[in-house]
Amino acid sequence: MMVIVVSRAPPRLRGRLAAWLLEIRAGVYVGDYSARTRERIWDQVLGGLEDGDAVMVWRAPTDQGFDFLTAGKNRRMPEDFDGLKLVKFLPRS
Repeated sequence: MMVIVVSRAPPRLRGRLAAWLLEIRAGVYVGDYSARTRERIWDQVLGGLEDGDAVMVWRAPTDQGFDFLTAGKNRRMPEDFDGLKLVKFLPRS
């Protein structure tokens, strides 16, 4: 399973995501695809995000049981801490 959450994304990107994934709330998309398809969907997010931001989380064989990526301007950034992926907050600008 994978989940993508977008904020301030252009309508074109939101429509493209809705073609592949189920939009369960505004900007929250859910689906279950292979790693290859997941990467292609994420490439579409990166290419169409413009000034928005996004996060994608999916089931993975890690100690946490999941992995995630972020894109765009956001205060929350992934940080590796002894093999665990945590979130650090950047200061407000």
